[in-house]
Amino acid sequence: MTFTTRPEISGTFGMVTSTHWLATAAGMKMLEAGGSAADAAVATGFVLNVVEPHLNGPLGDMPLLFRAAGAEEPVVICGQGTAPAGATIDHYRAEGLTRIPGSGLLATVVPGAFDAWMLLLRDHGRLPLAEVLAPAIHYARHGHPILPRVANEIAGMADVFRTEWPSSAPVWLPGGQAPEAGALFANPMLADFWERLVDEAKGAGVDRVAQIEAARLAFYEGFVAEAIDDFLRDAEVLDASGGRHKGVLTGQDMADWRASFEAPIPVDHAGWTVWKCGGWTQGPVLMQCLQILRGDDLAGMDPMGADFVHLVTEALKLAFADRDAYLGEPNAKDLPLKTLLSAEYGAARRAEIGDTASLDFRPGSLAGYEDWADAFRARVAEPVPDDTGIGIGEPTMAHLTAKRGDTCHVDVVDQWGNMVSATPSGGWLKSSPVVPGLGVPLNTRAQMFWLEEGLPTSLAPGRRPRTTLSPSMAQSPDGTKLAFGTPGGDQQDQWQLTFLLRLIHHGMNLQEAIDGPLFHTGHLLESFYPRGTKPGYLMIEPNFPQATLAELERRGHRLDVSDPWSIGRLTAARIRPDGIMSAAATPRLMQAYAAGR
Repeated sequence: MTFTTRPEISGTFGMVTSTHWLATAAGMKMLEAGGSAADAAVATGFVLNVVEPHLNGPLGDMPLLFRAAGAEEPVVICGQGTAPAGATIDHYRAEGLTRIPGSGLLATVVPGAFDAWMLLLRDHGRLPLAEVLAPAIHYARHGHPILPRVANEIAGMADVFRTEWPSSAPVWLPGGQAPEAGALFANPMLADFWERLVDEAKGAGVDRVAQIEAARLAFYEGFVAEAIDDFLRDAEVLDASGGRHKGVLTGQDMADWRASFEAPIPVDHAGWTVWKCGGWTQGPVLMQCLQILRGDDLAGMDPMGADFVHLVTEALKLAFADRDAYLGEPNAKDLPLKTLLSAEYGAARRAEIGDTASLDFRPGSLAGYEDWADAFRARVAEPVPDDTGIGIGEPTMAHLTAKRGDTCHVDVVDQWGNMVSATPSGGWLKSSPVVPGLGVPLNTRAQMFWLEEGLPTSLAPGRRPRTTLSPSMAQSPDGTKLAFGTPGGDQQDQWQLTFLLRLIHHGMNLQEAIDGPLFHTGHLLESFYPRGTKPGYLMIEPNFPQATLAELERRGHRLDVSDPWSIGRLTAARIRPDGIMSAAATPRLMQAYAAGR
């Protein structure tokens, strides 16, 4: 029997797995109350806003995948808000900026996560809004034992809150002091915000759909939008650039935007079908790697060996070069997704992988897109701004550097076979000052735009930033349906790829695939300020054999061996055709939990 840190749990009623045990428990409460996967996912997500405020918030972003029982494929709900009307390249350049700061008010797009949750709840939920939000409101009002990492984040920002972002101090520094790890921590301002939202929803009558629509209206055209508009009209705050800037988001930007439904993008690999969100996310990176690796005998490789790690890493480098050149929102021409995800293109890219680590940034050559590739090469060569500002942060693994934040993830399957995979992020406590009256900060996703014209990632009003957020779904040849994902910024699709290959080619169960040691490359153009590169960089857990580490170094990989059990926060849930469900969660950071029966 293979040892795992936790069992792969199984049952037939329902499964919830997320990056915090209290959130998982709240989701399970919804299933027990007769709710669907949609109800459970929304309850889980809102509790994550409370218990992991250093990782996500109600004014953040979120793509999600929902697969209805019996459906042939999932649907995407896009909760990635767009750039405000005032977010022009000329305006940001006039502010003296060459890159969008990683914190503060200029980094904000329209908050999108809330409306994505509401669309999911409206169309696929069964329970009233008040019942679904009740656990989150309880923890915001009455408190929860604060995680050591949250306490540390607050302590590290305490002086900034007191002197530069004074609206944050009453929320994060109750009584004027940073909370102690494990102490009961509440956010009564957030509880007031949500209770008012529920009260306004109830004013629409007893119909649950009417109540949800009323909540959406209150958020995007009512008191929430008004609070944001009032704050940003006058606020001018210090950000990661080292300067003070006003924001450009307005209440009208809020009113003009709503979450939307999209078709997912599929790729077939070894009899499996995998679905991701579109080119406005980095999801195509994983899909492209599956195409690059489709001709290799991965099952014959030792998943702990240097050949496997080297091949996967080199495939990722190629896919990330294509991400940074070709993904984003289309402008003058459509994204070349059909080409990037074709088997023929994958085979051509596979031929570029050698026996040693590449230190070059190599986007593929696509006719008609040469200007995008040239622009990427120019960006890689640009000097990177000093990493000295406040509140900067890549929503990746908080423990890997002293200045980073994180993200969250949720997977759910219910008794009817409905499934959700969602990755909420943004609006974390050190990204931006708290909006007075709401108790939470705005997102900073606009930092993923570039301040130059003609690119799919150029800043422009109404355009989505090319986000790192990347939930996943898949189906095996026997019809087993899978939802999975992880926090991790640029690492999300890297860790998910390794996890998926272990399932497909090495016969591991969910917990085995999650527990196995992980690795990721930094050989990419970072999505978060200050947008640097690390040619040849490979972070890897020490659980790999020493011989593997030595061989990777011999091949030219610039190894950074992490602390044990420190990379990745994967969760996953699945349901077999016979109705048996299973779920798993990472032991890393000792927060994530799966529950089910």
